[in-house]
Amino acid sequence: MFNSLIAWGRAVLRKMGLIKEINAISDIRPIPINDSFYEAIDTWLALYKGHLAKYNNEPFHEVEFTTIEGGSKQKRRMHTLGMPKIASKEMASLIFNEKCSINIDDEDLAENLGNVFEYNNFYKRFQNDLEYMFASGGLVAKAHVEVDRTGEKQIKISFVTADCFMPLSYSNDEITEGVFLNISRKGDKWYTLLEWHTWEGNEYVIRNELFESGNAGQLGVKVPLDTLYKDLKAWASIKNLSRPLFTYIKPNIANNIDLQSPLGISLFANAIDTIKLIDTAFDSYHREFLLGKKRIMVPATAIRAVTDPETGEMRRYFDASDEAYEAFSFDSIDAQKIYDNSVELRVEEHIKAIQSLLDVFAMQIGFSPGIFSFDGQGVKTATEVVSENSKTFQTKNSHETVIEEGIKNLIASICELAKLEKVFAVPDKYDVSIDFDDSIAEDRDANANYYLKIMNNGLMPKYMALMRILKVPEDQAKRIIQEAKDEAATELPDVDQMYGDGA
Repeated sequence: MFNSLIAWGRAVLRKMGLIKEINAISDIRPIPINDSFYEAIDTWLALYKGHLAKYNNEPFHEVEFTTIEGGSKQKRRMHTLGMPKIASKEMASLIFNEKCSINIDDEDLAENLGNVFEYNNFYKRFQNDLEYMFASGGLVAKAHVEVDRTGEKQIKISFVTADCFMPLSYSNDEITEGVFLNISRKGDKWYTLLEWHTWEGNEYVIRNELFESGNAGQLGVKVPLDTLYKDLKAWASIKNLSRPLFTYIKPNIANNIDLQSPLGISLFANAIDTIKLIDTAFDSYHREFLLGKKRIMVPATAIRAVTDPETGEMRRYFDASDEAYEAFSFDSIDAQKIYDNSVELRVEEHIKAIQSLLDVFAMQIGFSPGIFSFDGQGVKTATEVVSENSKTFQTKNSHETVIEEGIKNLIASICELAKLEKVFAVPDKYDVSIDFDDSIAEDRDANANYYLKIMNNGLMPKYMALMRILKVPEDQAKRIIQEAKDEAATELPDVDQMYGDGA
């Protein structure tokens, strides 16, 4: 139900002032974010998708030009290198991939949460959703209960990008109330579903409102929910919740666009000018081959058509459709000579220019210089050379801090919902840890040997060494040690151990 906005709807917030319309009809909470911030989100998403028509009222990826024939200006779309997409994907894959694991110290809860994650394809989806988060500046993970085909209750996790969510209130930079948008079309009508999540005293209240409009991008008038959603309730109240049923996750980058906003900014929000320079250089590199193609200047008389005396057909000395030849009127004594007017392509100059801009871009978004390389065919990444003291690794760890907290908050919401809806049992206390993949910069064998050496010298207890080697919580590390002891105690000694080796 809470799918992302379809393509046309991504610009609704800024084009039609939808925030103002929602504020006008709302008696719940005012929206603390103005529409200019959503204009920035729209810009980031356009760059992520590979085409931004204008930025600050100036052409960005649309190039205007005139020809020697004169007349009105023409437009063409600039060739782009697509760095916003590449950078967002690279950062997301560095942080969360198939090698990451979520550890719970309670076995039963770990199994139940594992089933929730499997039901929602969490490990497969979350990397893509993190990519959208780095592009748009934020991501909302929302938990709710649904009934599957077998009639069993299941906890569903929905991910909503920053352009489909508006905060209503926040405390200590954590958003506690918000409204979700879902825009759809049926026939010639456009529908906007607003899902409000608010607190009224100790009760968590969810309200659903549906609006109908004959024009795309306008909120329109309020209509009954069953116009489009037959089983959706207009109002629901939940007691005994300690936190909202959603969590907002954002990149660990200070918001320098709106210093008072709880919303995050895109990974490349402060590198837009550099992105334009990169795409301009890449467009020039592409057109270098188009405009610098081989040209042979021939006398205009050489391409004139003559009549074949035998067949009566018109023939030319040169193929007029061959782009290598151009007619030129010569006034010199060498008027009948043919000239090769080919120009030398500036390939190396373009590659060096693009590479230098990629290094600046990498620095602006938190990567080490050289992480992106342009070889004349495309962009390659060099994550295999990441080291623990590199800028890339430090930035990766910085983002992991807030993402880990977001996953823990999502698990807390899932557990509270599971307890209330009696989906599965939840213990009073449990510990969660996230094992992110540090293999790009960490030698696991060397890391294990380091902590084992400290432990063997009596400077660290076993459980603490195991916590750092396996990246598990304290209780789980102690349980693993105890299970290893129990297993060793139950093993029977062999004959040599019992009676000696006979020597």
